Amino acid sequence: MDCNSYRRAILADPSDRGAELIAHVESCPDCTEFSAGVLRFESKLSRALRVNIDNVVPFRARSDRGPGKSAGGRRGWLALAAGVVLGVGVAGGLWLGFPRQSLARDVVAHMAPEQQAWTTTEVAVAEADLTKVLRDSHVTLRYDGIVSYAASCRFRGHKVPHLVVQSEKGPVTVMVLVHESVSAETRFDEQGYSGVIVPVAGHGSVAVLGRGASADPAFVERVATSVVGSIEWTG
Repeated sequence: MDCNSYRRAILADPSDRGAELIAHVESCPDCTEFSAGVLRFESKLSRALRVNIDNVVPFRARSDRGPGKSAGGRRGWLALAAGVVLGVGVAGGLWLGFPRQSLARDVVAHMAPEQQAWTTTEVAVAEADLTKVLRDSHVTLRYDGIVSYAASCRFRGHKVPHLVVQSEKGPVTVMVLVHESVSAETRFDEQGYSGVIVPVAGHGSVAVLGRGASADPAFVERVATSVVGSIEWTG
């Protein structure tokens, strides 16, 4: 089992203790940390949904009959409604934040077995190979710099283009994530990598990350702007 498969399974069911999952997480520090993050999120979500209604809207039940009782009942229902809305809002906010964090971690985890891609070189990948890698994602690239690496990689159940562009500060990785949408630009700094995930309306997102000298956040942002602006969507 690889990291992506493990993380999909844990996100689907954090309580799953299958033998294959246990064997993987015991041998993978990154997925151990990821699992802890999922459990923390589950705990926050559970607390968010346990809303104390009396703390949401001041409410005191009335024992008198007649019009007063009706008004008190309405306030009670308003308190209940406010509690539900608050709980859903807080839970929704937590959930919107967690998938972006999870996507960033999966992008970083994907780098581990592909260290050969981080070579500093002035040799560009063959144009035919680059075109083949990009074709399945319905994109072309009009980048002025050197694209030194191009591969179709399995990521979260889909084949995605994994590219490396050369910069004055060294190699920078680019992943075109057509099937991964984010609501806002997401910056991350994990395990020596600094990166940004940029939303592309109607076309998923693009992840750009550097390490070492190229891990400067402002520099990564500049490269991301250049690369994303060089992508042409054909489908």
